[in-house]
Amino acid sequence: MLALAAGATVAAFAGPTPVPAAAPPPVPAPAQGPAIASGPTAATGASGLAVSQDGYTLDVLAAPTQAGSPGELAFRVLSPGGTPVTAFTPTHDKPMHLILVRRDQSGFQHLHPVMDPDGTWRTTTALAAGDHRVFADFAPDGRSEAMTLGRDIAVAGDYRPVPLPPPSTTATTADGYTVTLTGALVPGTASPVTLSVSRNGAPVTDLQPYLAAYGHLVALRTGDLAYLHVHPTGSPGDGRTPAGPAIDFLAEVPSAGPYRLYLDFAHQGVVRTAEFTVVAASNPGTPVSATSGHSESSAPHGH
Repeated sequence: MLALAAGATVAAFAGPTPVPAAAPPPVPAPAQGPAIASGPTAATGASGLAVSQDGYTLDVLAAPTQAGSPGELAFRVLSPGGTPVTAFTPTHDKPMHLILVRRDQSGFQHLHPVMDPDGTWRTTTALAAGDHRVFADFAPDGRSEAMTLGRDIAVAGDYRPVPLPPPSTTATTADGYTVTLTGALVPGTASPVTLSVSRNGAPVTDLQPYLAAYGHLVALRTGDLAYLHVHPTGSPGDGRTPAGPAIDFLAEVPSAGPYRLYLDFAHQGVVRTAEFTVVAASNPGTPVSATSGHSESSAPHGH
């Protein structure tokens, strides 16, 4: 699916934040059209940069149009023959993973829509003003690998871009969780990194399985939002993987530069999303991110 084995992460949840509707709408999303191939190919380890791949196309039918107002997001996956795909093989417990993020890498959401019999996927969400990237992560029946398609949608309102937070190796959440990242991301190399979760100073040793893992990671390259999806080594119930505090990953990023990482983890019945900025460097001696003293916040996230 992606050229990442399993990844790294931590820091602040940036869920959909209502923005007062006011200014004229941003530039409309691209019209539906034929296959588009752009950006790095699968060989570079990047995905989600094309609306079509191997004949499959992401077809967005409806999206929220006004900032802060819940609206329906509906889409289909069209087959190489142009008909909607209706049979999917579940990956990580779900047949479809829908990722939404604004172009400034804020407002991350990880949703699991429901499919109609005709192949239309639907969910309800609220988005801030601006251009958002929609990623559909799925595996059609009969295909050996999962794939990720992406396209932009525009939401009208008062657009106020959020600066990319500085790199940091730790983050403290609003409800007392601290996530610490150790390791280094080296482009083109399966880099071992560890994410450790504590709460109120005590290690969390009873993380709960979420999507068949103790941690679920999406990484987006700053600039083009190349999509990288990774999972920790080991799995719940395998007899060798503890339920925290440390979650080990192997991550292979395609190029040097900044990335925004988004981690989902579950504890005490609540799924939380932590996010942070790391910089991948060609020098193996360079840490994943320089501690900046910046602490981002995190909050429970509805999945």
